[in-house]
Amino acid sequence: MSQTRLSHDALPAERRPSLVHAAYEAIKRAICNGEFAPGFQGSEIEIAERLGMSRTPVHQAIIRLQAEGMVELKAKRGVVICALSPADMRAIYDVIVAVEGMAAMLAAERRTVERQALCADLEALNGGLRQAIDGDDLHRWAALDSDFHARLVEGSANGRLEQIAKVHLDQSHRARRMTLRLRPRPVRSLAEHQAIVDAIRIGDGTAARDAAQAHKIAARDLIINLLETYHLQHL
Repeated sequence: MSQTRLSHDALPAERRPSLVHAAYEAIKRAICNGEFAPGFQGSEIEIAERLGMSRTPVHQAIIRLQAEGMVELKAKRGVVICALSPADMRAIYDVIVAVEGMAAMLAAERRTVERQALCADLEALNGGLRQAIDGDDLHRWAALDSDFHARLVEGSANGRLEQIAKVHLDQSHRARRMTLRLRPRPVRSLAEHQAIVDAIRIGDGTAARDAAQAHKIAARDLIINLLETYHLQHL
């Protein structure tokens, strides 16, 4: 075992949660990016070695990921990366539709100064999205689009909504990654984003909720159609 791993295990208990979080983020990122593909199986030791981490935080991170439906712990097989079907992805997007709609409504009900700060951030991200589309940089577009929706949910000032949204947005990333080059240029999303921002700016919670939900419903239908058209059954 390396000196680094020994020092990790020797850390006092109050510092271990940060190691668990780092392991959690590293494993989740490897799943979302396809490094640990659907159906991949391996021991906790193998995963820890591949990530250059010690086993204890990896074990705790895997328990958390199992609760979120991203992995399974199976006897004699170790850790198995769960595959997602189009039906799973539809269910994930249904949750995102509900959560982001509520987040947009709550954001629109906040104080004017808070709404304006949120809208400035969202418009800056939308500007970056336009540049990415104009430059045909779809990977940058996908990253900035994720940032836009994360900032939108954060703007609700509701930590529970953020937690639910993060789990499901992370899982939806797997479908987005596989369909990135199959979809039409996402120009329409810019106007849909702006509609959300405009409603939040004037404090119209109903309009903000409706715009956010319509946007995610369109995204859901596009993704599911691509998955079914190209027979992408195991994400």
